[in-house]
Amino acid sequence: MTNDMFIQILAAFLFTMGLLVVLLRRDTIMILMGIELLLNAANLSLVGFSNSSHMIEGQLQVFFIITIAAAESAIGLSILVNLYRNFGSIKTQSATTLKG
Repeated sequence: MTNDMFIQILAAFLFTMGLLVVLLRRDTIMILMGIELLLNAANLSLVGFSNSSHMIEGQLQVFFIITIAAAESAIGLSILVNLYRNFGSIKTQSATTLKG
């Protein structure tokens, strides 16, 4: 098994784990961690493909994904702080009263 194949298998495993966390967990912090796993799997896959094809575009796209992940973390944590202030809990079920 080559390194490129191992990297893609690892990225697929990380993506699957992140997707399972997002779909099955009810805790908001765990859902945010699952989204981070999804983004990191995409990063790993892009770096692996760009390394095997000797192109720099995949590595440049990783920087944009890292920026999006940082913004997602900041916004997600601020939403969690507001949920805790308003409802006393960060469970996703407490946010259902926000529906209009």
